[in-house]
Amino acid sequence: MPWTLPSRPSRRSLLAGTAGTAGAALLSGCSVGRATDAALTIPLERRMRESAVRDSTRLLERYDATAAAHPALSARLAPLRAAVAAHTAALSLTPSAPPSPSRSGGTGAAAPAASGEPVPPAPAEALTALADAERSLSESRTIDLAGAPGELARLLASVAACGAVHAYLLTSNPGATS
Repeated sequence: MPWTLPSRPSRRSLLAGTAGTAGAALLSGCSVGRATDAALTIPLERRMRESAVRDSTRLLERYDATAAAHPALSARLAPLRAAVAAHTAALSLTPSAPPSPSRSGGTGAAAPAASGEPVPPAPAEALTALADAERSLSESRTIDLAGAPGELARLLASVAACGAVHAYLLTSNPGATS
């Protein structure tokens, strides 16, 4: 007669399984209720803020490289860059003054941005590249909202919305009437 599996576990196997699980929990030092929600969200929030600050800093460097390569765009870029600097400061864990633009002599040539990508030589293309960077960062921040703690999520949502507006402003034709 072939052996078949019992339809339900025996009392002995249930007791052994429960004892094994309890023993493993004790040996691993696991304790229920010891970690609070605040203790769990602080490291996550710190990582998310540090990443957001790095991304904003790279975007600031792109603004600086674009303004250096195309000095005629500096006045148009200045208020947008100032907003990105304010976002960087707001996202930072330590209060500090927003980074000021670096003033390297612009030659109009394809100056490399901080990301290593060259600034396009044509002003319109440079604005489009900057708008693409703003749009990409805005989309990334929108995705990050799902895992962000409450207050940081609200801040990321505001910064993402502002980035989407920046992308629009960079690709719109200033002074044109419609």
